[in-house]
Amino acid sequence: MGASAGGVNALVDLVASLPADFDASIFLVLHVSPSSPSLLPDILSRSGPLEAKHPHDGEKIKPGNIYVAPPDHHLILDNDSILVKKGPKENRFRPSIDALFRSAAYMYGSRVIGIVLSGLMDDGTSGLWSVKRLGGVSIIQDPSDARFPDMPLNALEQVEVDYKLPVSEMASKLKKLISEPVKKSPAISSEEKKRFETEITIATQDNAFEMGILNMGDLTPFTCPECHGSLVSIQEGKRRRYRCHTGHAYTSSALLDSVTKTIEENLWNAVRGLEETVMLLENTGKQLEESGQKREAKQFLDKAKETRRKSQEIRKSIFEQERLSEDIKHNGKNKN
Repeated sequence: MGASAGGVNALVDLVASLPADFDASIFLVLHVSPSSPSLLPDILSRSGPLEAKHPHDGEKIKPGNIYVAPPDHHLILDNDSILVKKGPKENRFRPSIDALFRSAAYMYGSRVIGIVLSGLMDDGTSGLWSVKRLGGVSIIQDPSDARFPDMPLNALEQVEVDYKLPVSEMASKLKKLISEPVKKSPAISSEEKKRFETEITIATQDNAFEMGILNMGDLTPFTCPECHGSLVSIQEGKRRRYRCHTGHAYTSSALLDSVTKTIEENLWNAVRGLEETVMLLENTGKQLEESGQKREAKQFLDKAKETRRKSQEIRKSIFEQERLSEDIKHNGKNKN
């Protein structure tokens, strides 16, 4: 399961509806602050009959348990064990829903049920595509039932979703699904298998460059907003996403959002530098005036006016950039 903004209430309601004899393991990523302790396992344990916990690295998987990704760590499935690792971020998140879903799909194929709940942006879409690609079942929270519908809507647009349900109907559907016979997982090409293996290993902290990630997609002219490394594009169904040679990964919308934020930060730094220059020029000009050096003072004060004008132009550009960013997000929601 994966959730972000508005996801806690959905998770509490879902967990409360699960039976005590639920014969499956639940793995959960919720986007939380990397620097604060997570109380989610305690909240979920009190909300329903199943025990929720932050697993330790290498812990063996047991049915009837809810395993919650700890803050700032990916949750990765590896055969019958759980890996808790601090690998590169995906879509600026660690833990990443995509990383969890991708590893579950690769390890367990058609035995996996992936659920995307309330949240902003589109983390979970790539992972749910992987679940579907390898024969698993895909479920999203009905967007009309989600407090923040972006994540379910993006998944619905990009993945052939099996079920679109309100949270109130998910527990009964899950109980039914885990009692049904498992279909055979579809075959995939050796190239696709290698890419799955590589990306899962990258999430466990291994070196993406040494593993040849640059040869597993099309090299682009874009650079990673986080580390400025080269980005390759990877085709997944109808969509493309991106990964840099140090390991960071982005969907198109997450990459655009990150680039926009970087531009705004750089512009604000330019404004700060120009305004500091204005203060220095004006202070120097006033000192020259007081000492009777009128001509030199005028040169400094004129330069201060010119620099102030440049600062105001960049401020205007920042607000235009912010409006553009909001328009892109708004249009994306309308499109969905």
